[in-house]
Amino acid sequence: QVQLVESGGDLVQPGGSLRLSCVPSWRLNRLPVLAWYRQAPGKQRELVARRFTTGTTNYGDSVKGRFIISVDSTQNTVYLQMNSLKPEDTAVYYCNSGDDWGQGTQVTVSS
Repeated sequence: QVQLVESGGDLVQPGGSLRLSCVPSWRLNRLPVLAWYRQAPGKQRELVARRFTTGTTNYGDSVKGRFIISVDSTQNTVYLQMNSLKPEDTAVYYCNSGDDWGQGTQVTVSS
């Protein structure tokens, strides 16, 4: 079981940017896939972005062109860069690898 620790959630104005971080307890190269999901109140958890060790990435339709998932092997960290944020991006964001989940970090987009 891998432990995942997220950070970086905050209150940000519409149009702003935010970067989330996730540090796994295993080395990145041992994890076939790393992903970010989000869950807004009253809604199902949805995929935001996913990255395979091959470098292939997938994005949810609502964030394509605005969010970028990346990794830094030297820091053993996976990032989610979020740009042009909208109020509908407000949610708890979770880092995921297979069956393992982080505790979540709150992102609120509001003026």
